[in-house]
Amino acid sequence: MNQPLRVLTLSTLFPHAAAANFGIFVERQTAELAGRPATDVTIINPIGIPPWPLRKLGQYRALNALPKQEEWRGLDIYRPRFMLLPKIGGASNPRRIADALLPLVKQLHEQTPFDVIDAEFFYPDGPAAMRLAAALDIPFTIKARGADIHHWSSDPRCRDQILQAADKASALLAVSGALKQDMIALGMDGDKISVHYTGLDQDKFVPVDRVAAKQALGVSGPLFITSGALIARKNQDLVIRALASFPDAHLMLAGQGEEEHAYRALASQLGVADRVRFLGSVPHDQMPHLTAAADIAILVSKSEGLANAWVEALACGTPVIISEAGGARELVTSAGAGRVVDQTVEAIVTAAKAILAEPPAQELVRSSVSRFSWKNNGDQLLVILSKAANKA
Repeated sequence: MNQPLRVLTLSTLFPHAAAANFGIFVERQTAELAGRPATDVTIINPIGIPPWPLRKLGQYRALNALPKQEEWRGLDIYRPRFMLLPKIGGASNPRRIADALLPLVKQLHEQTPFDVIDAEFFYPDGPAAMRLAAALDIPFTIKARGADIHHWSSDPRCRDQILQAADKASALLAVSGALKQDMIALGMDGDKISVHYTGLDQDKFVPVDRVAAKQALGVSGPLFITSGALIARKNQDLVIRALASFPDAHLMLAGQGEEEHAYRALASQLGVADRVRFLGSVPHDQMPHLTAAADIAILVSKSEGLANAWVEALACGTPVIISEAGGARELVTSAGAGRVVDQTVEAIVTAAKAILAEPPAQELVRSSVSRFSWKNNGDQLLVILSKAANKA
């Protein structure tokens, strides 16, 4: 009997008790891979903790209280600490992560050797994986998700490390064809890059009786939803401004972040505060019903790879209004799925009015993501990792 493929999954994005939705798409992908007899997966989620006195701040106290090894939703996971230098330490994060992880990784490798390291975010995970793989003399792969390319490559010190890691990696993955092109434009070898679409739980994200679902939420008119962290890059302010053009509509904001105070003030200023619901960080299991209740999901980010929230909304039969970012046009291939628009209030309003005037059938919307599943995602990932490890 063949030995299982021994995978070390390295990800700074992974849910934990202090942020149960943080990187949940990485958790879903890893759980799918780990559940297969052909694999043996070890997960390392490095936790950055700043020096004193910053580590006394509430957000870092919660992180430092996390167990260094635990079972999380059926997965065994290690959460070693590394020294984080907020705002100024981005260029040195890969080195500090690798230095902090190396003793643990060497110990685990000596017990049962790894075949490949799977880095789940391009920066800082990719360059950190490059250092660890060199120390263990094994191959590594890196997955790009969007901001890890678009944001970090703007810093020359980080870009150099990104390109070095890309050159040394055995395989690269991108969440959309558009992101693959951005990686090639940055200087990466396109022959190394596989488009690896996100997965989707087709049994959870399903259409519902929208009228009844909205009634249960106390809404009778149009209902919009925007999912994602409340940060400037996600452009939720444009959606709040657009709401002013729909006097009988409500907006749900599912997420939390640094812009919440500003967005609440904006809603009050525009006189729509009573129609904007700040839901905070919603448990992922509650998102299907909320998303399916909405008439439209509006997500006009400045940049994306291929947002899981786009795919999940479409699976719920909820058309989307999304920006020309990442793989938007790889999903919205017809008016039945929604609209791809400019990042302006006027464009959002025009698209929303068109969709509300002629709502597409829920099953038609859902059919646009029929190819997305965690099984397909896991099948492709296993092939890529096996080839990288020369065990295909």
